[in-house]
Amino acid sequence: MSTAPSTATEEASQSDAPAAPPRRWAPLRPLILRLHFYAGVLVAPFLLVAAATGFLYAGAFQAEKLMYAHEMTVPVGDEKLPISQQVAAARKAHPEGTVSAIRPSPEADASTRVMLSGVKGIDDTHTLAVFVDPYTAEVRGALEQYGSTGALPLRTWIDEFHRDLHLGENGRLYSELAASWLWVIAAGGLALWFTRRRALRKVRGASGRRRTLGLHGTVGVWAAIGFFFLSATGLTWSAYAGANIDELRTSLGQATPSVSASAGGDHGGHGAAAGNGGSGEHGVGLDKVLAAARAEGLGDPVEIVPPADDSSAYVVKQVQRSWPTKQDAAAIDPATGEVTDTVRFTDYPVLAKLTRWGIDLHTGVLFGLANQIVLMLLALSLILLIVWGYRMWWQRGRGSAFGRPIPRGAWQQVPPQILVPLVAVVAVVGYFVPILGISLAAFIVVDVVLGEIAHRRGERTPADVK
Repeated sequence: MSTAPSTATEEASQSDAPAAPPRRWAPLRPLILRLHFYAGVLVAPFLLVAAATGFLYAGAFQAEKLMYAHEMTVPVGDEKLPISQQVAAARKAHPEGTVSAIRPSPEADASTRVMLSGVKGIDDTHTLAVFVDPYTAEVRGALEQYGSTGALPLRTWIDEFHRDLHLGENGRLYSELAASWLWVIAAGGLALWFTRRRALRKVRGASGRRRTLGLHGTVGVWAAIGFFFLSATGLTWSAYAGANIDELRTSLGQATPSVSASAGGDHGGHGAAAGNGGSGEHGVGLDKVLAAARAEGLGDPVEIVPPADDSSAYVVKQVQRSWPTKQDAAAIDPATGEVTDTVRFTDYPVLAKLTRWGIDLHTGVLFGLANQIVLMLLALSLILLIVWGYRMWWQRGRGSAFGRPIPRGAWQQVPPQILVPLVAVVAVVGYFVPILGISLAAFIVVDVVLGEIAHRRGERTPADVK
């Protein structure tokens, strides 16, 4: 299969011609071949960038632990100090901004993170994480942090490069384009590979394009399931397809639930506007809030979010994305310290759970190091497939600068009873995955225009190439 220029183009060589496919595939094979080829040629550069940056991101988790070991880890002491004392130490060292969240030390050798928002020089979507020794209240440093997984500068830079090439919202189109086409190219490659004669799939003893094709197809088949998964999960948080997926989940009653942060009642000035200087301390205080969350069964790791205003509650939520997933949450009244609402991960709708697990598996946190190694292997496989695909395109041209394209007119060979439902399916998929639909329409328009120009000039079109 291919995630680069078409690989199943052995039709150019009699000695390596594929066997006649089963009759049910005969009308579709040329169309799949042409789509596979052109999609690979045009989308492969975007996939190459996504694969290379994805490879780096998967490795960034371990690199982050080494690079920021001083901030993230501490010598194990006898007893951890109250969380309020740790936050007070962080505020003394960094009085700027306001406390937006606190992550108490989740393990014996882990530091506590106090996140500050509104800090000058820090992007509004990021926070300044102050690292505090939970045993001594020593501030061990402060680093810019991003996202729910607590990405520090190295991983944040790679993450944003992978997501949008550091170009902001417009840059996200590249990654959505790659995710939109990855499953299409993979599916086309599988169809082409399994409709070939078995003898022509072998790598051993082959040479030239046949060997390249064998390597490309064999690796592609083994990696195909991973590509389908990466494509599907990548689309769940893309700009346009992701919005459609969220809307569909909501309409089906499968949206991710959230705890109600409304405390209710008159708090007598104990809310966020009570003039606490952005310390995170409201009403009964952090220590009692954390104790109430523990009593509710919220074990480490947790994140404490202070009330947003006078009518809001503290929200304490579990933030463990690794297996087993811990995503329970509780709202706690700052005036009384009582739990006002809870949400349990076990009560999430099925699609909400699958989305959570899918994203965490995609980002390499669900199964830790093993997860990250598999992602790196998938990224490496994708890179190799792209390189092999372009090599076969060049080899098809017998050493010319570019290989020969696949002939036009393949759709004319498809019977109406197959073509009409196929067009309908493509239209529906294109609606829900708009970047795929728009780019496919653009490919078709450009191809038709180029064909018409060649025809009017009286030139030989690709359909004349035998």
